[in-house]
Amino acid sequence: MSSNQAIDPGANDLTERLQRCYTGVVHDIMRAMGLRDFTLPPELRPIIPEQAIAGPAFTIRGKVSTGADAHETLLAWTGLLSKAPSGSIWTSQPNDRVVAHMGELSAETLKNKGVRGCVVDGFIRDTNFLLDIGFQAWCRGFTPRDVVGHWLPDAINVDIQIGDVRIAPGDYLVGDRDGLIRIPQRYLEEVVQLSEKAIATESLVRSAILQGVDPQQAYLKYGKF
Repeated sequence: MSSNQAIDPGANDLTERLQRCYTGVVHDIMRAMGLRDFTLPPELRPIIPEQAIAGPAFTIRGKVSTGADAHETLLAWTGLLSKAPSGSIWTSQPNDRVVAHMGELSAETLKNKGVRGCVVDGFIRDTNFLLDIGFQAWCRGFTPRDVVGHWLPDAINVDIQIGDVRIAPGDYLVGDRDGLIRIPQRYLEEVVQLSEKAIATESLVRSAILQGVDPQQAYLKYGKF
C-alpha cells in the first residue's frame, strides 16, 4: 500500500462552501466547463438523503481473497481505518458485491477520527447504527456478511474507477439527495466560485418567476433556468 496522504487544512473553507452547493448546479457548471465523466452511478444512494456531503477522497481499492485467514483480513481492515485522514471521505472500490464494506465499529472509528462519511461501490451493514450516529454512507445496498475470510485491501491513495468516473486521491466529492459528483482537485476553487455565482443567479430567476415574470423572459434576462 502507498503511504497516507494528508488533507490540506486550508481547504476546509472550500469544502464547507462546496457542501452548500447542490449537485444540480455543480453538474451544470462542470458540463459548461467542458468536463466529462464526473457523475457517479445513480445506483449509489445515501442512507441519509437529507444530509449533504463534501470533501477530498481517501481512495481504497480491494480484491476478493476467499482463502484469506480471518486474522489477516481483520488486521488489514483495521490498518485501513488507521490510515484514513480527518476531513476526508472514505471512497472504496472493493471490486466485490458479496460482503459489506462498512459497518458499526468501522463507522464509529472513522467518525471519531473526523472522516466525513463513506462512498462504497458495494454493500454496507449495521445501517441502523450508522443512522443513529449520523455517519453518511453511500452504497449500492446492504448485507449482514462481513469481510472476514473473504476480502483484502489492495492499495490506498491510488486512482480508482466507479462507473465511468475515475477518482484520484484528493479529488473532491460532493453529494446530496440527487447524486454524487467528482471534482478534480485542480478545478475545485473554480467550480465552487462558479457554482456560488450560479446559485445567486438562480435566486434572481426564482424571485422573478414568483413575481409572475414569464419563464422564457426570465431566462433571456438572466441567462439561467
